[in-house]
Amino acid sequence: MGITAKQLAKELGISAAAVSMALNDKPGVSEITRKAILDAAVERGYDFSKLKMGSNNRGSFNFVIYKKHGAIVSDTQFFSELTEGISNACKKFGYGLDIHYVFESETAKKELINIAAENPSGIILLGTEMRTPDFKLLSDIDTPLVILDNYSDELNFNCAIINNIQGASLATSYLIKERGSQPGLLKSTYPINNFRQREEGFYKAIRENGMSASASIVHQLAPSIDGAYSDMKTIIESGEPLASCYFAENDLIAIGAIRAFKGAGYKIPDDIGIVGFDNTSLCELVEPPLTTINVQRQALARLAVERLVTLREPGIAEKTAIAVRTTLVKRNSV
Repeated sequence: MGITAKQLAKELGISAAAVSMALNDKPGVSEITRKAILDAAVERGYDFSKLKMGSNNRGSFNFVIYKKHGAIVSDTQFFSELTEGISNACKKFGYGLDIHYVFESETAKKELINIAAENPSGIILLGTEMRTPDFKLLSDIDTPLVILDNYSDELNFNCAIINNIQGASLATSYLIKERGSQPGLLKSTYPINNFRQREEGFYKAIRENGMSASASIVHQLAPSIDGAYSDMKTIIESGEPLASCYFAENDLIAIGAIRAFKGAGYKIPDDIGIVGFDNTSLCELVEPPLTTINVQRQALARLAVERLVTLREPGIAEKTAIAVRTTLVKRNSV
């Protein structure tokens, strides 16, 4: 059972009124305090579906978070920045915001249909953890809908996504330029579409730099710090060949691998260089600070809302996938 607002206030040592204002997106608390409360609420499992963030005569959009296994949609920074971006964009266009969670289960389709039956003005579905077959759950929903953070050529939906291919290619090309050798790939054991696209971007850069894709050293690691550390430690101990540098499909994989490499006596970046993806707050805390690909989460969220607003206009029928470009953040791990 998740934490209540009253319990959250007690744990954080602040007033219940301040917690209520932050959770309900009302003025009266600083942005720093608001962010701290939202992050703590996500981390402790607060039920955001109780909230109606803003109200007006244009109706409300529903933000639906689909959790398949929780291994990916567990980053509080990722969630809070997306939520903030969606909330701000909804205010701009005069819509309220309701938040719902749907967990993978036999009743997931029914839950989604029930959410649509509330007659929202539109739905933004966070589909990060969904695989292509999972989108069949949406086949009976006629409400204007935008998928956030997931895309496949097989999906006939409006999508707002990260340009994963461009970002992974950028990271891999940087490794090749800086290290002068062929990078390896630290690949997630969870086969979600974002990671598949990052793998595609990795191999795109390998080929464009005149290297053989088959010569790339690839290790499969769990997409969490502890899981990646354990998997990489096992690989090192097994004596498998190691690359001189790696692109990791997310920051957590990169940080876990760094921990395993350092534990085995390798120096980062002298012996092994690493680039991650996502630019989470942990990147600046690890030693050395992690070079990574930055994702503009609030811009991604804003684009999803803007597309949903457009879909409410008469005559808009074509499906689009809008991608946010990424940038390289250079630190000290390469």
